[in-house]
Amino acid sequence: MTLLVTIIALALIFDYINGFHDAANSIATVVSTKVLTPGQAVVWAALFNFVAFFIFKDHGVANTIAKTVKTEVVNGHGMLLVIFSGLLSAIFWNLFTWWYGIPSSSSHALIGSFAGAAIAFGGFSSINGEPILKTVSFILLAPVIGMIVAFIISLWFIHSFKKGWRPKIIALIVFALVAYFLSENLERNPENLKTHFESPFLRILFHSSNFKWILLSSILVIMAGFTVFLSSLNANKANLWFKKLQLVSSAAFSIGHGGNDAQKVMGIIMAALIAYNPAVYSLDNMVWWVPLACYAAIALGTMSGGWKIVKTMGTKITKVTPFEGVAAETAGAITLFVTEALKIPVSTTHTITGSIIGVGATKRLSAVRWGVTVNLLWAWILTIPISGILAAIFYLILNYFVG
Repeated sequence: MTLLVTIIALALIFDYINGFHDAANSIATVVSTKVLTPGQAVVWAALFNFVAFFIFKDHGVANTIAKTVKTEVVNGHGMLLVIFSGLLSAIFWNLFTWWYGIPSSSSHALIGSFAGAAIAFGGFSSINGEPILKTVSFILLAPVIGMIVAFIISLWFIHSFKKGWRPKIIALIVFALVAYFLSENLERNPENLKTHFESPFLRILFHSSNFKWILLSSILVIMAGFTVFLSSLNANKANLWFKKLQLVSSAAFSIGHGGNDAQKVMGIIMAALIAYNPAVYSLDNMVWWVPLACYAAIALGTMSGGWKIVKTMGTKITKVTPFEGVAAETAGAITLFVTEALKIPVSTTHTITGSIIGVGATKRLSAVRWGVTVNLLWAWILTIPISGILAAIFYLILNYFVG
């Protein structure tokens, strides 16, 4: 029991560190464009990190993380030692990269550490290849998707400044596509609607998977509506409107950040509980306090800041204006919401970095500081193997003394 309690405490500490390590992802653009002060920005991001608790209820990412290690090979006390070692490694790597201002992925540190400790326990046969391959593939796919979406949104905004019918036609197409998407994807079956409301409309609206898509669709509709009259605004008025929109886009990204990253720690805690007593705990029935504690921990961590990484994300990759901040955050939010729906644990760090590169590339490729970007790429590539090796070393030491 002592080891289990220690693991849960360490997991929540990691979640807290994840919050301030990855706070830059949510607030870098709103701080660099002076939409919010650093203090206001962390409170804003933390609030919406926790709001994700009420939206993401299917916990697909948590299940993917929990299944990284084969429970038929690693279980019981051995699994607890593996998780303990993995958390020590992930915490160490997060603090190390935070200290040096490197925006590495907390998610990949956790997955790499969990897998590395399991390999030290039982070899490569102890890990499930599918979730790890998904995660590794999205080291490149998540930033590329974010970059492409941000590039498209930026071009859309740029052309909307021009007078003519083309931007208005594009806005109408967006309205139509959003309406079609919602009509095809909203859950309407009363038996599947998990809410406490009596009203059929409210039950459909606040069903977690529905609300997630309605929220994202609302942001796209607001943006499309804004582009209709963008050409009639002068530069100063347009800039003021984009600053207001940035509050919406950064909130959406913070929700996506909380929904994706808190679930990873939920998966680790559930794996520990199952290892401790498989007769009582299972992935199909998430213990109620686990998501509450994880979302609260990541929100508190975000409120603690992480200013070194804010500087890298907000100023060193490319100079970001309010309209580019809206494009980057919206692209990042879209990527996070979609990958969460697909149960893929992606890095919010990688996603927003790709999105910022995408908006920078619309000006000219030289506007992106590629030297900084290449250094970030090396940090991304090295995170999983280094954290895995560290976790293996921690496991071997722990197993020698307490195994």
